[in-house]
Amino acid sequence: MAYQILSWACAIAGLAAFCYKLPALSRSRRNPAMIALCGYFLCSGLSFLVDLDAIREHICRFLSYPNITTIMVQAAVVVLTAAQQVVLIHWSHPPDEARRGTRRRLLGFGIALTVLLIMFYLVDPSRHPASARTSVLLNMSNPYYAAYLCCYLGVCTVGQLSACRLSLRYARIANRQWLRLGMWSVTAGATLVLLYCAVRYAEIAATRLGFDTGSWDSLYWFTGDIGSLLQLFGWTVPSWGPRLSAAARWLRSYRAYRRLRPLWWALYRSVPTIALDPPPSRLLDRLPPRDLEYRLYRRVIEIRDAQLALRPYLAPSGAAADEPSSAADEALRLKAALRARSQNAQAPGAPAVAFPGARDEDFGKEIAYLTRVADSFRKAPYR
Repeated sequence: MAYQILSWACAIAGLAAFCYKLPALSRSRRNPAMIALCGYFLCSGLSFLVDLDAIREHICRFLSYPNITTIMVQAAVVVLTAAQQVVLIHWSHPPDEARRGTRRRLLGFGIALTVLLIMFYLVDPSRHPASARTSVLLNMSNPYYAAYLCCYLGVCTVGQLSACRLSLRYARIANRQWLRLGMWSVTAGATLVLLYCAVRYAEIAATRLGFDTGSWDSLYWFTGDIGSLLQLFGWTVPSWGPRLSAAARWLRSYRAYRRLRPLWWALYRSVPTIALDPPPSRLLDRLPPRDLEYRLYRRVIEIRDAQLALRPYLAPSGAAADEPSSAADEALRLKAALRARSQNAQAPGAPAVAFPGARDEDFGKEIAYLTRVADSFRKAPYR
């Protein structure tokens, strides 16, 4: 059951990634890295899809060849391994060097795939109908099939070793957060696929020596499937990760915009001139504005402008003029100043400087400070 769930997840993830990249491929038809990346996603999804128990039986019956999906899956894995190499070479090498490296890789993997296809049909593995999990085990006692399987695993091992080396190298030099995360994920996935190959090699040796390997099933399927998912995640996250970051930034900005709202409205009612544009109704102000970042920026500036306008009504503070006050203290002083302004009662000896709050060049820290002031302002009693 768990194996089927993982296989479905890998198939859906690979085909979804392929569909996600199709618009980019239509705009970059001459980009070898993009073509290879789409080929990788397509072969990854198909390699799992055709081997699902719900589908493989229909394919085998249609082609009149039981277990034909075994070689279809293995051929797709060789192609996606080659495609992975092409992408990494183009990302981590100059164009001329990348073209030469691509030709060498494609030639090498093309020869390997041809040899594997010939070997598979010469070996002519058992045609007894079986599930994806058992078809390989049924043939592993055949020494010729075991030799074929060792060659296939050797191709995968060489490809994943190269992928691990190149992705690790690129992860160390990538200057974008999501790209760096993606390359680390590809490295981790390649490591798990290498572990899958090692387990398969050990299983072949154990079978030839007469040992029972039934308890190993979960290990090699788990490492192979999770490794593939990690690699799919790594190749796609540089595309959708920045959008996730942008969505998270928007949510943080909107939350700050809403938290500043009670303070801003109280100051606006007292000092209407702080508003650059007439504000919407209080009901509409709860909705996210179209230009949220600009509105949040204006809200912070207007709060600071209101603080300047309230200086004549500000009672002297025990803290030094240039010493930051706590958010709670500043909220209390703001409420006192607003009450004094409403009564037109200027504070004697009012300071000649603005409220002693956070004055930081980092606008994010300024927002964080003022939101704490706004929270305290909403809860603070009048003095």
